Amino acid sequence: MKIPRLLTHLSTGWLIRSSFLFLLCWLANGFAGSVWAQGKLEDYKRSVALKETLRNKVYNAPNNVYWTPAQKLWYLVRTARGLEFVVVDPRKKTRQPAFDQEQLAKKLSEATGKKIDPFNLPFTSITYGKDDEELEFAAEGSTWQVSTGAFAFRKKGVFQAEPADRGYWGNSRSERDGKPVFSPDSSQTAFIKNDNLYIRSEKTKQETQLSYDGSEGDYYSSYIQWSPDGKKLVTNKVRPNAKRLIHFVRSSPDDQLQPKLETREYLKPGDALPVRRPQLFWVETQKQISVDDALFNQQFSLSRLEWRKDSRAFTFEYNQRGHQIYRILDVNATTGVVKPLIEERSNTFIDYSGKRARHDVNDGQEIVWASERDGWNHLYLIDGVTGKVKKQITKGEWVIRNLVHVDDKNRTILFAASGRNADQDPYFVHYYKVNFDGSGLTALTTENANHTATFSPDFSYFVDSYSRVDLPPVTVLRNSADGSVALELEKADISVWQKAGWKEPEVFSAKGRDGKTDIWGIIIRPTNFDPNKKYPVIENIYAGPHGSFVPKSFMSNYVSMHELAELGFIVVQIDGMGTSNRSKAFQDVCWKNLKDAGFPDRILWLKAAAQKYNHLDLNKVGIFGTSAGGQSATAALLFHPEFYKAAVSSCGCHDNRMDKMWWNEQWMGYPIGPQYDECSNVTNAHKLQGNLLLLVGEVDDNVDPASTYQLANALIKANKNFELVTLPGLGHTAGGDFGERKRRDFFVKSLLGVDPPNWNEIEKQVAGSRN
Repeated sequence: MKIPRLLTHLSTGWLIRSSFLFLLCWLANGFAGSVWAQGKLEDYKRSVALKETLRNKVYNAPNNVYWTPAQKLWYLVRTARGLEFVVVDPRKKTRQPAFDQEQLAKKLSEATGKKIDPFNLPFTSITYGKDDEELEFAAEGSTWQVSTGAFAFRKKGVFQAEPADRGYWGNSRSERDGKPVFSPDSSQTAFIKNDNLYIRSEKTKQETQLSYDGSEGDYYSSYIQWSPDGKKLVTNKVRPNAKRLIHFVRSSPDDQLQPKLETREYLKPGDALPVRRPQLFWVETQKQISVDDALFNQQFSLSRLEWRKDSRAFTFEYNQRGHQIYRILDVNATTGVVKPLIEERSNTFIDYSGKRARHDVNDGQEIVWASERDGWNHLYLIDGVTGKVKKQITKGEWVIRNLVHVDDKNRTILFAASGRNADQDPYFVHYYKVNFDGSGLTALTTENANHTATFSPDFSYFVDSYSRVDLPPVTVLRNSADGSVALELEKADISVWQKAGWKEPEVFSAKGRDGKTDIWGIIIRPTNFDPNKKYPVIENIYAGPHGSFVPKSFMSNYVSMHELAELGFIVVQIDGMGTSNRSKAFQDVCWKNLKDAGFPDRILWLKAAAQKYNHLDLNKVGIFGTSAGGQSATAALLFHPEFYKAAVSSCGCHDNRMDKMWWNEQWMGYPIGPQYDECSNVTNAHKLQGNLLLLVGEVDDNVDPASTYQLANALIKANKNFELVTLPGLGHTAGGDFGERKRRDFFVKSLLGVDPPNWNEIEKQVAGSRN
């Protein structure tokens, strides 16, 4: 009889704190003799050394660009001597230091009594004044002001940081918390009293009740909107739902000895939702106008309730539960008649959370709208009165990725798209300009790379940073009219990476399950790669339908896959069918079928790669992922045990009925049906054949940690062997430093058949060397 091996680690402190840092340095400096091996201490040493060598060693590649009120731009860039602030004037075509960093460091040192490194200043953000002649920054507990012309420096005041906690994502907005709302001319105030709508004259303070049918269980929302002419009001009448709560114990709180019980709001698939019904009132006659809810009575949500500027109507968006109908509805402010301006229907799902884009032109006379109605995500021009399509603005086997800007006056659109360049990776983002009628389509970026643009406030210029996983970033300033380069800003320097032996990822594509569609991914090899040796393969998986996930830009912030490869593996990442940013049919594979996760495509891709490169050992394939990737990693062992032999699953959504409503109902459908059971790792736990490691944060409020525990319970009942690591105090996580080590050790043991280093013994020796 097999006995499940449950590894529950109660503390990660010794690893994460200073002893871990000391250990890394000690390993990097050498501990064992140098021999070629896989999964040996020598490989761990090389992995650690690679991480330390590559960290912050990509130079001249700014991550973010910021525009000033005067249409200049600034950015922070790492150079060989440190961090430098740069300011660019697009009209003068100049690039120069934002200020004298050495002089500022000297002044700041004198003011604070602390030694300040001019190229490691204690701040990373600056704010320009209206004329760009002065800038401010916060450092050492104070705010400071610098005049950039004739250098002047002064302390402005005490710095007060904004609260870091922005609230929990699952908290529902209380419809009762809105403040009284003034009319456009401030002569009256609208407010809620005793669950009903009232107005009050600001001159006489007389209150007038407009509604009478509000109650505790069916009340008027305090989020009230006046029409622009001040003659009408609209707010929702709300029938609240019963809130689902999840509970977990924080075993090791920082502020007390005893554990804490914590609770979160957390709606799950199938739960009841609040019902909102817009209510229209005429203020002068105190009359309520009936609004028929026939077109929005099966709601998942109502959103974006807005008045037309001429007060003729208000509009809102209706997302029907099940996500197969989406409407923009127009309510006539005189009659209360509701009509659909736009209606989207799908036999599978409407990707409302990832592809929705709308711009109302000239107070809604026309609407620029994104839709997949022809099988690809494109822009349409809709008549804002009749709702008819006036023009399909973009068309073809490529997709709109982002609606950047619509110029109503000149009737032009700036947008991002991918897949239009047949000779390039179909996921590469490029930027375009087009007229409302579809004419004049102009590519503003053309280089064979993935582009990220940051436009000026007036959209006349944009900074374009482009790169590939095998091409270091190039940053240029472009003219938005035609994409011409106005100024070259930066070209990344990766010489330190190259000297360290870093091997660039290989972009690889192969046909998917239909024999026609290209599936794209990357292959990562260790620095000591030997083409004559065999390497187990580890796949990094995330197959959420809401996006595509294989890196397309230079991976300066994604070094961990290279570190894993150093232990003696080939590491891959693939976007299979069921993910986004290709055709609607490509994404629809996920519909009521999240267990698919693109595995038929992934397996074919890996077989094609192994046919080309015989150093890939497909008899030893591992897989790891977090969240939806954690679900897929476990699913690989349950549904494809003939191919995948080992998996590490972090904070997985192992049963879609246990996870958050909005994400799971969108792809798995509503009402809850047998497909949820069919896709459940818990239901299918008895199918486990390979080696499985589960990691879970004990206070994960993104994916209910009970999902992992229920899988563990099912595995135990099925008499399956597996490992479980609980991470005290951590939320939704891949595991942190401790989890990363457990993941690497697990693959070394499972795929290489090598016992990983005895870290406790090594820590003991490290401690001894300190004394």
